Amino acid sequence: MLNIQCAMRLAGKTALVTGAASGIGRAVALRFLAEGAQVAGFDINADGLNETRAQSGAADAFLPVVCDLTDPSQVDQGVSHAMATLQRLTVVFNGAGASGRRWGDGPVGACTLEGWQRTLDVNLTSVFLMCRAALPHVLAAGGGSIINLSSVLGMVGGDADFATHAYAAAKAGIIGLSRAMAVYYAPHGVRVNVIAPGLIATPMSRRAQEDERIQQRLAHLQPLTGAMGAPDDVAGAAVYLASDDAAFVTGVVLPVDGGWTAW
Repeated sequence: MLNIQCAMRLAGKTALVTGAASGIGRAVALRFLAEGAQVAGFDINADGLNETRAQSGAADAFLPVVCDLTDPSQVDQGVSHAMATLQRLTVVFNGAGASGRRWGDGPVGACTLEGWQRTLDVNLTSVFLMCRAALPHVLAAGGGSIINLSSVLGMVGGDADFATHAYAAAKAGIIGLSRAMAVYYAPHGVRVNVIAPGLIATPMSRRAQEDERIQQRLAHLQPLTGAMGAPDDVAGAAVYLASDDAAFVTGVVLPVDGGWTAW
């Protein structure tokens, strides 16, 4: 259980959280549970989902759903499975994603077609597929909150240390998709917002954590602390956007970046 004062701001809410097996997605799932929500956690990593459940201290309120979020049929089936337990849906957090370097992402001149396509599938198409499958249930509940995870690299250009252009395009696409959804679904009581983290200490950012040059740059990149953020920093923002405290907030891109985008 997290050692955080929780005000039960999500009591009575039901949520789908993607990427819940590790990193930011796990932190969000744990915070949602601690704030009183029922959570269905989606990820391709079954062991990681079980570990999230074990850490939660609220195992009965957490439903693990093993799912390849780039596969439309698996997403549809996974949401149907989750809804059989949750019954209604008021919150969606799309946190699943991955660096595309392993598939060939890089600067446009060096990015492979496989790297481009796979990176967009994992980071952008997965968000579209989950939103498409979840929206009918959010609408049936009378509205709710959809929170999509972008990145500072979807807002500002990255230099040679952050030259993954397919990833940047995917994260910028999440912002455009979310704002379009925010306007279209606002009359139906659906709020759609974006969180754009800076460098956060997660398994996905291990390269940056182990790069002495990048670590030395943090005082400039993230001047608030001069260090990498924690997954709980993002989870706190997600709780706010999921809660009724943000009832008049939609179409917003909220940087959680220690000052990166303030330059």
